[in-house]
Amino acid sequence: MPTLADRDHAVLWHPYTQMQTAPLPVPIVRGEASWLIAEDGTRYLDGISSWWVNLHGHAHPHIARRVSEQLSTLEHVLFAGFTHPTAVELAEQLLELLPQNQARVFYSDNGSTAVEVALKMVLQYFHNHGQPERRTFLCFRDSYHGDTFGAMAVSSRGAFTQPFWPLLFDVEFIDVPVPGQEDVVLSQLDAVLKRPDVAGFIFEPLVLGTAGMVMYSPEVLSKMLRRCHQQGVLCIADEVMTGFGRTGPLFASELLTEKPDIMCFSKGLTGGTLAMGLTTCAAPIYTAFLSDDKMKALFHGHSYTANPVACAAALASLELTRSEECTSQRQRIESAHAAFRQEIENQPGIRQVRHRGTILAVEYDPGEGTSYFSRLRDTFYQLAIDSHVVLRPLGNVVYLLPPYCTTNEELGLLYTVLRRIRELVLNHIPAANLPEYLHD
Repeated sequence: MPTLADRDHAVLWHPYTQMQTAPLPVPIVRGEASWLIAEDGTRYLDGISSWWVNLHGHAHPHIARRVSEQLSTLEHVLFAGFTHPTAVELAEQLLELLPQNQARVFYSDNGSTAVEVALKMVLQYFHNHGQPERRTFLCFRDSYHGDTFGAMAVSSRGAFTQPFWPLLFDVEFIDVPVPGQEDVVLSQLDAVLKRPDVAGFIFEPLVLGTAGMVMYSPEVLSKMLRRCHQQGVLCIADEVMTGFGRTGPLFASELLTEKPDIMCFSKGLTGGTLAMGLTTCAAPIYTAFLSDDKMKALFHGHSYTANPVACAAALASLELTRSEECTSQRQRIESAHAAFRQEIENQPGIRQVRHRGTILAVEYDPGEGTSYFSRLRDTFYQLAIDSHVVLRPLGNVVYLLPPYCTTNEELGLLYTVLRRIRELVLNHIPAANLPEYLHD
């Protein structure tokens, strides 16, 4: 009888995967708190919240109960000309928590489309104001905002997007203002802002995820937003990854003295239960679309816009996130990460350790440059899997972004794997010798 992995291999096509050379996928049949249980009963500690979405642990009973209740009440209704309670309640609660300038919520279905909506809001804002020439976006090098065409256009040009480069609209890239480079980047920003066609600045606030959890300060980002606003440039905070407590506060933008005009959310929005995205905006952006002219409306939508079940999951997750227990959990993880960083950051084999909130990233020094396609990426990944831990290295950068319910003992297991990866780097252990190394 074929295994679940064999059946998968016969019919499925996985993301970010070279299907010809990839090993069979790990067949997961159940989730429990911070653990994933495979078909053969093997338990894997989820150190990355299953691509950064699972805030409170797998199969959380509170979210499951709310979803079940909603399924018995209203599973879906079109959102053009109709509404429903969970969509209204979720928008009301989010706007209470977001920066005060955020006034409206537009629902979509994932992070890429939340970004697409934001980009269209900016472009049409200027079009509706009779300034169609303002259509250039400003972005960080090494940024990632999604895989739809607009989201790819405002992301770094790299291997992921190379086949589509001729179809992507031009943008202006500037460096990330990492510590020590703030003044250089501000000068780059000033040079770009002299152009009259700049419409928007899109950024991952404080942490560039796919770039390798690259981090920079809220102070310099606030300065950048202030300079953009002085030139009438709209600012988009892509909080798809950083939202809902990942960086310490509920939203990374809370740490900014200058607030974004538009914000994008997904991933942790529903606690990893259902696909959902949303985009919020300030009142002046919304009012730019109000007119007797129907052609000034925002022509964007999805069949599953504001799905009631997804909204119910988001409400349940938000209730957990705002609880004292969750706040305490995040503070505990943040403290544990800080202690581990102090232990490991100056040791041989470590190039840099970055930490903010519940995010910890260790950049190993294998004697070569940093790259998503580092030769050691697959070796790091396999070491973790063989240790019954789920990690997804970004080249030679290995990060932790665990569910908030992860215990101190479970964090200890994650740190042990990071230590073993360091040993592997120092001793130049090839992938072929991993089983013997792990056994020893």
